[in-house]
Amino acid sequence: MSNRPSIRLVVWRKTSLAHACLLSRPPAFADPWEMKLWVPHPRHVLVFMARVGVNSLLAIFLFWVKLSFLFLVSLFVCMVALGPPRSSAQAVPSSSSVVLDRVVAVVNDQAILASDLDEEMRLAILDPARGGLGVLTPQRALQQLIARALIQQQIRREDAQSAAPKQAEVDARLAEIRNQLPACIHENCASDAGWKAFLTAHGLSPERVEAYLRYRIQILRFIEQRFRQGIQISPQEIATYYRETLLPQYAAGDTIPSLDQVASRIQEILLQQQVNALFDDWLKNLRKQGEVEVLDPALETPESQGAAGEGSL
Repeated sequence: MSNRPSIRLVVWRKTSLAHACLLSRPPAFADPWEMKLWVPHPRHVLVFMARVGVNSLLAIFLFWVKLSFLFLVSLFVCMVALGPPRSSAQAVPSSSSVVLDRVVAVVNDQAILASDLDEEMRLAILDPARGGLGVLTPQRALQQLIARALIQQQIRREDAQSAAPKQAEVDARLAEIRNQLPACIHENCASDAGWKAFLTAHGLSPERVEAYLRYRIQILRFIEQRFRQGIQISPQEIATYYRETLLPQYAAGDTIPSLDQVASRIQEILLQQQVNALFDDWLKNLRKQGEVEVLDPALETPESQGAAGEGSL
C-alpha cells in the first residue's frame, strides 16, 4: 500500500483544529476521490490527541454535543409545526367538513338556498296577510320564493323601472309595521328598544327587513300595474276584513288601531288576495316557459306544478 495517507496526515495535522474536528478535506488534496478513500492511521490519531490535550478534546466533544442537541431541538420544532405528511386527499378529512349552505331549488338558473328558505320563514312574522293562516311551512315558503323569483325575473326582463319603490315608501311601510302589526304591538316595536328586541328575537336585521319591504312593494306594484284594472276593493270588504280577520289578532289590552288607520293596509291585503287569483294562470305559464326544479324531495308539494296559492309573495 502507498505511504500517501501518512504524508497527508502531516498536512492534516498542520491544518486548523476545526478542520481536524469536522474531518474536512485537507488543503493539500486536489483529487476529490482521494478524500473519500483517505483514512488517517490510528497511530497518527493518537499523536494528534497527545498534542492537543485531553481538555481540548473534551471541550470539542461538549461543543459537538451542544450543537447536535440544538439541531435536534430545531428539527423537532419544525416537525411539530408542519405536522405529519399528508396526501392531498387527506388534507381535509371528510369527518371535519361542514355544509355552510345548499341549493334547494333552481328557477331559470337562479339558485334558491336553504338559507333563503330559513330567512323567508323568519320574515313571515312581518306579513300581515298571514293572519289566520298558521305557521309558514318550509314547503309553502319555497313556493313563495319560486313565485317571487319568477316575478322578479319578469320585472327585469320588462325593465319595469316604474315598479321600483322610493325610500320614502319603504320608510312609510316600515312605520306601519312597527306601529300597527299585531305581533309588533305585543312587543312595543314603536320604541327603538322594542323594535331591536323584536328583530333579535326573530333573527332579523334592520337591513334585511328594509330589503324585504322594498322588493315586496316592488312586486305588488308590478302586479297591480298588470292586473289592477280588473280589481275593485269596496269599503264593505275592507270593513269586513277589519272586523272578522284583523281585530281577533289583537290580545286584550292591546292598543287597537282604528279602521281609518289600517284601511290602506287592508286594501293592500285584499288586493293581493284577488291578484293571486287573477295572475294564477299567468304564473303557471311562467313556470311552463321557464325551468323550475326543486332539488330537495322533502320540499316537493302538489303546488310545485301550480301557482303561488295562498299567502304572500
